[in-house]
Formats: sequence, structure tokens, C-alpha cells
Amino acid sequence: MAALAALLGDELVGAGMAKKSTAEALVGKQAVALYFSAHWCPPCRGFTPKLADWYKKDLAAKGLEVVFVSSDKDEGSFKEYFGEMPWLAMPFENREKKNELSKKFKISGIPALIIVDADGKTITTDGRSAVSSDPTGLEFPWRPVPPQELLAAAKLINGKGESVSMSDAVKGKKAVALYFSAHWCPPCRGFTPKLAEWYTKDLSAKGLEVIFVSSDRDEASFKEYFAEQPWLALDFADRAGKEKLSAAFGVSGIPSLVILDADLKTITTDGRGAISADPEGLEMPWHPKPVSNLKQGPGNINEVPTLLLFCETSDDTAKKALESMLTPVAEKFQKAAEAASSDPEFAFTIVTDAGGLAEKIRGMVGLAEKTDPQLVLMDIPDEGAYYIGAASENLTAEVVESFLADYKAVGKLERKELG
Repeated sequence: MAALAALLGDELVGAGMAKKSTAEALVGKQAVALYFSAHWCPPCRGFTPKLADWYKKDLAAKGLEVVFVSSDKDEGSFKEYFGEMPWLAMPFENREKKNELSKKFKISGIPALIIVDADGKTITTDGRSAVSSDPTGLEFPWRPVPPQELLAAAKLINGKGESVSMSDAVKGKKAVALYFSAHWCPPCRGFTPKLAEWYTKDLSAKGLEVIFVSSDRDEASFKEYFAEQPWLALDFADRAGKEKLSAAFGVSGIPSLVILDADLKTITTDGRGAISADPEGLEMPWHPKPVSNLKQGPGNINEVPTLLLFCETSDDTAKKALESMLTPVAEKFQKAAEAASSDPEFAFTIVTDAGGLAEKIRGMVGLAEKTDPQLVLMDIPDEGAYYIGAASENLTAEVVESFLADYKAVGKLERKELG
């Protein structure tokens, strides 16, 4: 219970707003669902009664406890909303712990349900889908099947409708791209012909296999759309497999392209950006670079604190020097994440081209005047926080590392918030 107390704080609130120690409240529980929700949120008000019904009927008896983590705007709203709930809550006044949890689990929207085990280790960050698809808890505590196992069991077909095993699909390949798409989706219909052209012209010969994972609404639409594609597909009949793959790779929008290596281990979930920037496959299989370029897309800026180095008005030599300076700093965090089997603590992005997304972000953080080079740290998961760093022609790795250290030392930097 010590790990859960460290995660949630020493006290929780129960019925009648009575406080009890976290260790006492959660003793004997096999799993805990952190329920990020708020009374002002219509989807939350729709989901809460369902979750409460499932909890009372089956889930509590199977060893699940739910802890409400409130995003309500004031304590009165919290108390009113919590009064409808049959579980525990984090004390409303513990805003620091609430913000810490939101940041840790990258909560960008509510309702969200994060399920952890008795040791505080994450079981799934998509608890809402897990519980909704199994409200009686037959698969409690909903440990996700590893993606490699899902893929090994996947039913694939070729353009003729013939079955293809996953082992045959990856034989001799350098990489596999899971293409989440659908005919009804306009951006998909715009991207599919480009991807097909790149695949046919260069990428297939260089060792890429693509597997279409359909979000079409019926089999006829799937067949019509798949007929335009020169690769393999997940059998449309395997809807359960499709849903599990979408959940396993965090696919929340389409088109989405996930790149795997020949052992079916994830290389990048931003395959669309990677291939669009390198359609000839010169850098296949597109391992993420320590420092990305904003011109190739926003990357994980919505999920991970991201250091941006703006240098649009610098000359090409200076831009290359700045990227070279930033790369070793980024590599330290990348290697630490790999060693811990976790996401990097920070993402690193260089901004070399004016206009478009660069101009939009400059406007968002109030940097209309292009003073280069300029450091900005955006922490969107922390309620849209951002921090303005140094602007200097002589930026060094020491300056960057000092900026990151000041960010981690709470209160050292001026916190600003996106409108």
C-alpha cells in the first residue's frame, strides 16, 4: 500500500466526506481505477452512472476500487458530484497531487480511467474502454495483451482475399506499417493514394510491408477501399482484434501509421510523419531522432513536455550547429527512457522553418517577434503550461540543461498558460 499512498497521497475521502488513510482504504484491493472526471463535463455525467452501476453490481466485489480525481472548478461542485458516487475520492484541496497525476498519466481529456495494480504500477491508461467492453469484469483487471501477441494472432488477407500468416507477412521485411484508416475519412482518402504510390515505387522493394487496419463501417466499404490498396489487411471480420490493436497503439484518430520492426516491436507511432518526410525510404525504418523538426509535424507535443528551439531566421550553418548542440542533450533523455522502458521525460524539437505551425505556436506563446535562437518549453499535459527560456546567439548545451533543471525545480521558472 505504500506505493499507492505515494501515488495518491496519504488520505482519501469516503462516504460523507470522511477522510481515511489511503493504506486503510485500499487494503485488499487488487486494482485501483483513477477516475478523472468533473461535473461540468457532459461526457463525464453520461459515463459516471454507468461506471457506478458496474461498480456496485460486479466490479467492487472482484477487487476494484475507484478513486475520483476531480477536475471540478470549486469544492462545492466537487462535493455535489462526489455525492452521486459510491467509491472514494482524492481530497479536493489536494490540487498539487491532482496536477501531478494528470501530468504523470498525460490526461488531456475527461472522462479518463487509469487502472493501476496494488503496487501502483500502471495496468492500462485506457481503462474506460476496457471497463466499457467488459462491465462485469470477466477479464479483470484488464491487463492489455502485448501487441506482439495480438499481431501474432491477427488474421490477415491479401488483395485476393487469401489468408496470410503474420510470419509470412514479415518474412524478409525490415519494417511493418499498421495503417489505421477508413474510406469514410476524407484525410485518409487523401493520404492513401500517396502512401500507395510511395509503397509501390520504393518502400516495398526496400523492405516495408503495410497492413491495413480498417475502421470502415461495413464489410462492403472495407472491400471497396481495400481494392485500391497494394498491401495486406487485417480481416474485416476480426473486429475485436482491430479494437485491441487500436487500444494497444493508442490510436485515437485516423489516418494513423504505426511502424514496427521485423520482431513486431514499435519503432514509432508517428509513421505518417516519418514516411511523408522520407517517401523514398532513405531512413527506413524511421527510428525517431533525438531531435525532431517541427516542419515534419508536432510529434508528441500534446502528450510530452517538449523543448522547442526556435531558429527560423538563423542561417543554415547556424541551424545545423544548434541541432548538433541539442542532440546530445536529447540523447541522454532518450537513453534514460529506453533503460527504464518508459516514455522520454522530454521531447526535443528544432524549429527551422517560418510560417505554418511554427507561426501558430509563436503566437500561442506570445513570441511574435522572431528573436533567434529562442528556447520555449511547452507542457500541454499540465493544463497548457509553457515557459519561456533564453534567447541568445550563443545557446549551449549547458544553457539548455539549466533551463530543464529549472523547470523540474518547481517555482524557478515563470509558469504561463495557453489561453
